[in-house]
Amino acid sequence: MSFPVQRPRRLRSNENIRRLVRETSLSVDNLIYPVFVGHGSGLARPVEAMPGVYCFSIDKLLEHLEEAVKLNIPGILPFGVPAYKDETGSEAYDDKGIIQEAVRAVKRAYPELLVITDLCLCEYTSHGHCGVIEDGYVLNDPTLDLLARTAVSHASAGADIIAPSDMMDGRVGAIRGALDKNGFINVPIMSYSAKYASAYYGPFREAAGSAPQFGDRKSYQMDPANADEALREVWLDIDEGADIIMVKPALAYMDIIRRVKDEVNCPLAAYNVSGEYSMVKAAAQNGWVDEKRIVMESLTGIKRAGADIIITYHALDAARWLK
Repeated sequence: MSFPVQRPRRLRSNENIRRLVRETSLSVDNLIYPVFVGHGSGLARPVEAMPGVYCFSIDKLLEHLEEAVKLNIPGILPFGVPAYKDETGSEAYDDKGIIQEAVRAVKRAYPELLVITDLCLCEYTSHGHCGVIEDGYVLNDPTLDLLARTAVSHASAGADIIAPSDMMDGRVGAIRGALDKNGFINVPIMSYSAKYASAYYGPFREAAGSAPQFGDRKSYQMDPANADEALREVWLDIDEGADIIMVKPALAYMDIIRRVKDEVNCPLAAYNVSGEYSMVKAAAQNGWVDEKRIVMESLTGIKRAGADIIITYHALDAARWLK
C-alpha cells in the first residue's frame, strides 16, 4: 500500500512524535573521553592540530576531569607523553612512567571513573613504531613480551581496562595470560581489533609525538580497502580473550562497525579519531558547519552503525549537550 494511504511524514510532524519513534538513542553512557598527559606540573599545553585539546600535567588533568565526572562520563582513555624515548619504549612499562603515575592519581581522586589505558609502544619508542625493530622491520613476537609487561604495569597502577592498540598478532592472548598470571583475572581487555592504517590519525601524532621516524605502519595496521579481514581480526581477538572489541577509525568505517555488530555478540567500541575531530573543529571555526549539530549527528551515526561505546574528543561537549 502506498501514497496517499501511507504518509511517513505523519510520524515527523512534531518533536514528541519524533521522540516516540526514534530508533537510535545516544547517551552519555556511551562516551569515553581520550586525554593526553605528560610530566611536569601546572601545565596545559594546547595541541595546535586539535583545537580545544590539551596535553596536561597530572595536576591539571585532575582539575580538568572534574567536569567529566560531574557530567557522568563513564571513563577516560589517557595517552602518555613520556619524558624519554628509547629503542624499546621502556617508559611504557616503567612503574614510574607517566601513564602509571597518572592512573594512580586519577584513581585516588576519582575512584569511580573508569581508566582505560591504551597499550602501545609508539609514543615511547625513539623510532615511533609500535614494537621492537630489527633491520627496519617490527618484530612481532619479541614485542609481545613488552606489551604483556606493560599491561601488568598498568593493571598494578590501578587501570580498570587494558586496551592494546599495537596490532601485533597474538597480543591479546599474551596480555590475557600475563594479567591472569599476576592476579588480574578481573581486568578486562578492550582490543583495537580492526585498526586501520589510516590518514585520520595525523593530529594525534602531533599531540603524542608518535609519528614513525621511518616508513609507515602498513605492515601491522590494516589496509583501508579490506573488510573481511576485519572480521578475521575480531574473531582472533575474541578467541584470545578480548572482552570488548574496537573499530578504529569510526566515520569512514561505519560499514565495518555494522558488519562486526551483525556478526559478533560482543560489546563494540568505535574510536572517533583525531582527524575526524579536527576536521569538524576547523570547519566550525570557519563558520562552515554548525558544530553542535554535526557532532551529534556524527556520534548518533556511529551509534546507529552498531557501536556500544564511542571514544571521542567531543565527549565533554557532547555530554553537555545531552544533559
